[in-house]
Amino acid sequence: ESELNHIEPEDIPLDILYEDDHILAINKPAGLVVHPGVGNKTGTLVNALAFHFENLSDINGNLRQGIVHRLDEYTTGVILVAKHNKAHAHLASQFENRTIQKEYVGVTWGNWKQLEGSISGSIKRKRSDPTTYQVDESGRQALTQYKTMNQGSILSEVNFAPKTGRTHQIRVHSASMNHPIFGDEKYGGGLSKAKGFIPEVTSTLRRLFKGISRHALHAHKISFQHPFTGKNTQIDAPIPDDIKTLIRGFDLIHG
Repeated sequence: ESELNHIEPEDIPLDILYEDDHILAINKPAGLVVHPGVGNKTGTLVNALAFHFENLSDINGNLRQGIVHRLDEYTTGVILVAKHNKAHAHLASQFENRTIQKEYVGVTWGNWKQLEGSISGSIKRKRSDPTTYQVDESGRQALTQYKTMNQGSILSEVNFAPKTGRTHQIRVHSASMNHPIFGDEKYGGGLSKAKGFIPEVTSTLRRLFKGISRHALHAHKISFQHPFTGKNTQIDAPIPDDIKTLIRGFDLIHG
């Protein structure tokens, strides 16, 4: 029993955006899984946190010390961590009541007809593949607001503000509008989408694809009420180089 619940502290470097006695904010890199699960007992953010910090909340048990919310494995950006249970409970209730504001930057395929709007399809786990989610009326209610920042005919830069916190929500919602996230093989945004353009464009898309090697989604900002001071707090994670390079590449494909 204790074996299963023991977290091996691992010296994985962390990019700390903010720290005080109550909370931490980490800029999560692509490829770092947030907590142990089936198939990955080690190498997660939880293992890294256990190495770097003495005190973390354990409301969610040992395997999720400090973890109040999650980001997908290949999504980069800001993630909040609670150092003690009181801070954890306070943040958790803000997530539950949807008073926490999150802003993501994503690059999607296609030209959005409406420059801003909201997507409200309910989300459900796929029966045929439990690691994949889909829009399904019998699923859990979900809401994402979006605003296009940089419209192109082939790729667009979009700001997403999810109002609910469903797994894969932005990726599923964006794909449901026929605008999957660039690089998101799981939801139809993969390399096969680069076909059918003039050869120069296809080869440029392939090159941009190689340069990011993940889905182009980044948790850019989070705003919340500080669990101790009560002050409104905003933490930003700078847009990573791979997404910056991709956005700079728009000129090459849109002429």
